Amino acid sequence: LDEIPGIGPVAAAVILAEIGVDMSRFPTAGHLCSWAKFSPGISSSAGKTKGNGSTGHGNRYLARVLGEAAVGVGRTDTFLGERHRRIARRRGKKRAIVAVGRSILIIIWHLLQDPDARFRDLGADH
Repeated sequence: LDEIPGIGPVAAAVILAEIGVDMSRFPTAGHLCSWAKFSPGISSSAGKTKGNGSTGHGNRYLARVLGEAAVGVGRTDTFLGERHRRIARRRGKKRAIVAVGRSILIIIWHLLQDPDARFRDLGADH
């Protein structure tokens, strides 16, 4: 997991402690994001927002580690760093942290699902 920019050995250990290595519990990456409460849940109609962003609180330890990783990767010259800067420009820093944290969680699911998978950065200009 420490191949992912923004995640070091301590963050990887915390992530593995919180979600485990058995990804058969989560059929898709979306299921993992939903379990961790990193999925958007706002629906709007005619300009009125219906409901709140999340039901429940999720895993606060996982959310903290993913938030720190998202802030750290925002300073790098990688695909995730550029994604963070692009979203922060448009939507604000806090939403960018959650969006990049969710992207990192999806990458983690793919790496743990397939033992032969490796992380390859697409580059900031992708």
